[in-house]
Amino acid sequence: MTENAELINQARQARQQARAPYSGYTVGAAVLGTSGRIYPGCNVESSAFSTTLCAERVAIFGAIAAGEAGFTALAVATKNGGTPCGACRQVIHEQCGDIPIYLVGENSGQPVKFTTSQLLPHPFGPDEI
Repeated sequence: MTENAELINQARQARQQARAPYSGYTVGAAVLGTSGRIYPGCNVESSAFSTTLCAERVAIFGAIAAGEAGFTALAVATKNGGTPCGACRQVIHEQCGDIPIYLVGENSGQPVKFTTSQLLPHPFGPDEI
């Protein structure tokens, strides 16, 4: 069984709920809280592009809204195993810290594992102010 298989499975399932009528690029994410609970999220596009939300931020913000205090891992499911955008990398850094991030594509076997610090090597956040 793959490391964090259920987390990755929930990210894949969340991708099925994505609303991407403009880009057609559906994304699902799932974040694992320190409580052990998994919180899914999907991207939701808007014709006013700046109001579009990425799956990673939907999952993280939903977990925070549900009272989750910390995070231990994140999975992101896309068509091609794409990485989080810059805005999501910043949110992951600030809200989750240096956690493992599993990226998986539609037809990929094993997920590719990164850490927050690998995806955002020179972060800016509360500790840097």
